Amino acid sequence: MMNQLRASGIKIALSLLFTCSMLLQSSAQQTKKTISNPILPGYYADPAIVKDKDTWYIYATIDPWGKEELAVFETKDFISFEQKHLNWPTKKDCTSPTSKNSMVWAPSVVKGRDNKFYMYVAVGSEVWAGVGETPLGPWKNIKADQSPLIKGDEYPGVHNIDPDCFIDEDGQAYLYWGSGFHWINGHCMVVKLKKDMHSFDGKPVEVTTPHFFEGAHMLKRNRKYYLMFSEGKAIDPTYQVGYAVGSSPMGPFKEDAHRVILNTSADSVVYGPGHHTTFREKNQDYILYHRILPQDKAYVLRQLCLDSLNFDKKGNILKVSTKGIRPLGQGTK
Repeated sequence: MMNQLRASGIKIALSLLFTCSMLLQSSAQQTKKTISNPILPGYYADPAIVKDKDTWYIYATIDPWGKEELAVFETKDFISFEQKHLNWPTKKDCTSPTSKNSMVWAPSVVKGRDNKFYMYVAVGSEVWAGVGETPLGPWKNIKADQSPLIKGDEYPGVHNIDPDCFIDEDGQAYLYWGSGFHWINGHCMVVKLKKDMHSFDGKPVEVTTPHFFEGAHMLKRNRKYYLMFSEGKAIDPTYQVGYAVGSSPMGPFKEDAHRVILNTSADSVVYGPGHHTTFREKNQDYILYHRILPQDKAYVLRQLCLDSLNFDKKGNILKVSTKGIRPLGQGTK
């Protein structure tokens, strides 16, 4: 009888140990599967993102202030990342007689209706356009003469950087770009693109709104066009994300009281957030952006962050919660 009780007790103890072990493993797995900011180590800025099959590709400026090439990472879950290499753009390949000294900055990558991939990127304060068969290339300048799409001396007063390509539901593509000089007088330009994804269909027009400085990004929801942008200085806590709304991708766009959706937090955990992009997965919108790492240096270092993007019933974009998110499609923490 005593032996039976001992055997029974051992079984119960082993069962409890097994249960505790499984609970700990489950908890560890759940923690591991939680997406935390910054989403990857290192210092990167101005992200762009595109999906091909089951894999996401994130392209970004390498800090501080850009390098000879872009950074690119592939991920399936935004928890594990693998860094890859791009053959183009490079500072060497994207230099023209009108180029300035600035490095490789701020890409925008889209998948065209022809299933090719198109990149628009700022190099030397000029906009260059490339095409590739896959998200990792090989990439090449889309223009046969190897020249920039938008030269550095075009459109006086406009700093020709920060391109963003938007493809509407009807397949029509638009290109947005522009900034200012010396942290003032930002300009936003837009032009319709022809089917070749680089020739202009008409003349570019300016659609600058009162608080626009740079980092244009177009988002469409429920027949509304949201011109999103960065305002303030990219080197301090005034940098933040705002938006304006229009009924056409060519504008005009109007700001309202809901303009600012992402800014420096009171505890400075989120500091100088901006130059973002958005994407949609499992009926949920997300915002991918950079934040500044506060430090006492002559330059800034930035980190990539990911949070949910949500709307109210009137179509206003809600203030972004920076508490982090669960795996894509499962909402905020």
